[in-house]
Amino acid sequence: MSKHLVIVESPAKGKTIEKYLGPDYQVLASYGHVRDLVPKEGAVDPEDGFRMKYDIIERSEKQIDAIAKALKKADDLILATDPDREGEAISWHLYEVLRERGLLDDRGVHRVVFHEITKKAIQQAIEEPRELATPLIDAQQARRALDYLVGFNLSPLLWRKIKRGLSAGRVQSPALRMICERENEIEAFVPREYWTLDALTERQGQAFTARLSHLDGNKLDQFDLNSAELAHDAQKRLTEAASGELKVAKVEKKQRRRNPAAPFTTSTLQQEASRKLGFTASRTMRTAQQLYEGIDLGSGAVGLITYMRTDSVALADEAIGEIRGLIEERYGANNVPDSPRQYKTKSKNAQEAHEAIRPTSVRHVPNEVRDRMTSDQARLYDLIWKRTVACQMIHATFDTVAADLVPGETQHRFRATGSTLVDPGFIAVYQEGRDDAAEDDEDKRLPEMAEGDTVKLNEVTADQHFTEPPPRYTEASLVKTLEEYGIGRPSTYASIISTLQSREYVEMDGKRFIPTDTGRIVNSFLTQHFDRYVDYDFTAKLEDELDAISRGEKDWVPVLEDFWGDFRDRVKEKEENVTRAEAVQSRELGTDPKSGRPVSVRLGRFGPIVQIGTKDDEEKPLFAGLLPGQKMDKVTLGEALELFKLPRDLGETPEGEPVMVNIGRFGPYVKYGSKYASLTPDDDVWTIELPRALEIVAEKKQKDAERFIMGFEAEGIQVLNGRYGPYVTDGNKNAKIPKETDPKSLTLEQCQELIAAAPERKGRGRKGAAKSTAKTSGKAATKTASKTTAKSKSTTTKKAAPKKKASSTKKTGTSTKKPATKKSTAKKSSAAKSGDGTGNSRLSAQSSSHRGSE
Repeated sequence: MSKHLVIVESPAKGKTIEKYLGPDYQVLASYGHVRDLVPKEGAVDPEDGFRMKYDIIERSEKQIDAIAKALKKADDLILATDPDREGEAISWHLYEVLRERGLLDDRGVHRVVFHEITKKAIQQAIEEPRELATPLIDAQQARRALDYLVGFNLSPLLWRKIKRGLSAGRVQSPALRMICERENEIEAFVPREYWTLDALTERQGQAFTARLSHLDGNKLDQFDLNSAELAHDAQKRLTEAASGELKVAKVEKKQRRRNPAAPFTTSTLQQEASRKLGFTASRTMRTAQQLYEGIDLGSGAVGLITYMRTDSVALADEAIGEIRGLIEERYGANNVPDSPRQYKTKSKNAQEAHEAIRPTSVRHVPNEVRDRMTSDQARLYDLIWKRTVACQMIHATFDTVAADLVPGETQHRFRATGSTLVDPGFIAVYQEGRDDAAEDDEDKRLPEMAEGDTVKLNEVTADQHFTEPPPRYTEASLVKTLEEYGIGRPSTYASIISTLQSREYVEMDGKRFIPTDTGRIVNSFLTQHFDRYVDYDFTAKLEDELDAISRGEKDWVPVLEDFWGDFRDRVKEKEENVTRAEAVQSRELGTDPKSGRPVSVRLGRFGPIVQIGTKDDEEKPLFAGLLPGQKMDKVTLGEALELFKLPRDLGETPEGEPVMVNIGRFGPYVKYGSKYASLTPDDDVWTIELPRALEIVAEKKQKDAERFIMGFEAEGIQVLNGRYGPYVTDGNKNAKIPKETDPKSLTLEQCQELIAAAPERKGRGRKGAAKSTAKTSGKAATKTASKTTAKSKSTTTKKAAPKKKASSTKKTGTSTKKPATKKSTAKKSSAAKSGDGTGNSRLSAQSSSHRGSE
């Protein structure tokens, strides 16, 4: 019988922890959160001190039963979930469930945390148990309540006023506003013309370039030469004055130092992985989770990096010592600074500011462990290792030279600059990436020159330029901007970006975000009617208040009260006073010359549409969807009327099937009878004629014939050739056919057996659950699949939690008290990290109480 039951979040690291702890410990996983708010109105009751009603998450019931069964055989419970707000809340929820079942009355309860999965870290955590942290739990509860109140009130309003399926979020909406405002800046941008003049020169056989900096003794501003006339006049004057050579008027030589970047925080890791590896934020976090939980290096799993959710840039003294030793061995003592580099953390949250993301041991050199990892793991670990090592190396040293060159006896002046890397220092290991194009610190040498020397002038060039609009956000630059504004937290950025994409508020142009018409209308509605709640300063201030709660400086209920009053009134007022036409930004384009009815553009159920007529007309309105690339605020009357020329009837196939062409959600197509075939990019839906359409139909029929092997028409079962080989389908499920089986030899019974054994198609369960939840709640603001269970109808009042330490684990009347840490039996207890790297993890779990749901 295990004396100690240890609860972590993810099963991935359980074996490693059990190996380090020994036979007296049993390690089980909670698989992330175990309870969530009930998925309906009233889950948070502002009229009753923001009382919060919880149910066990359906998928967690089996795991909780397993934990309860194991706990009956154990002497004590060790809660070893993640060392942050979410982890603290998971421990508290589990504690509450087990307490309500009467399983903690005669057992010790201990809370331990560790920041890396190494034997030393786990054993140290055993020696340093503590109580559950009330401030951290309160902060997470407040965050969850805020997100619920915003989601369950704003999202249904968007459904009613704009279209179903939309959502608003406390942090998601300001992020959308950033993307939309940047797009507005780009569209409003008016390019300005300017010219630059360069001297193409040569000295001692070395060519170099100098830029015109002064004309007639006046320092040039960017737009001083703003026309071809001015530029070419200056070019002519300079060429004539120089007579083929420039005189060196001044030479300045300096030495410049560049220091290494700080070690990674969550957000800087996401930014750099995006720039250098092309990883999305979610891919970065998923891979980092795997490195943190452990990689088998030959003798069992070893955690390779420290905890990957952190705002801190601090490094432990022991880690710094190991890094400095490795630098001396691999790169020489001259690359080790006299004293360790110390980096200051900007975050005020002492409880979350543990350590930066670093290797658990830099002795695990990337090249030596690469073969044990996947490609993503190896690349991300290499990035983290190099950044960590570089941060403790000496600065890079550059020699810089600037020379002023004068044509003849004039007051005109060109300037040439050069930079030479003298000592690479940390650059030998790592250089930080950049969001957009910029000059790197690479060598750009100038020939040796002294005042009074002359250089040969080959040509003066005049180049035309136009100012460019600000670039659209990439994942890296959006995360950086959110962090600079203090909006969201590192663990939320990946989820924010994912939500914006899944709601079709944004689309990608390469790696950059473009707001869709839907996204812009939602943003416009929110900025116009809920300006305070998408205001950057307000959102950041609210984050600061949540941080203050986590530090024990504020009570959580007053913070929610300050937010709720005005927000509730605003929702009610907009519900009554804003029409749907106002919300969807219906815009009249003109009059249809045929019918005399008005033509308008607006957001429809499936996207932007143009409409002829109104709902009040005797004749029903006509509708047509906008084409890809057409924008609601740009489409003209002529363009709108063109859309109603579709579908075009072209005639019939030889078999008598009617043929027409149209544009659908997935692009232009030809329809023959009841079947469809996509047009190629070279075909124009407006001009294509019957002969070409029949060619496309014939090609499609040929492909379908090659795809069909056999079928049982009465049962609706077909045997088909697929992308990955032959398979059986009944239209709902697909079943692979064993390689040794001839598809043509299958009987009906064999097909039915294969289909019965096949898994359900991916996504069907999730959609069904989402619809069910929406019906149940009537206001599906959060994606929750939780169901009310008789096992745990746990209604919890989270009022201002007492600050005093709990002295026992006996039952209390409410769920606000925290269990005491019994140090006497906690000598051998363990902690474990996140469950976010598994299929049942917080990141993939079903509610916005999960990490990163804002």
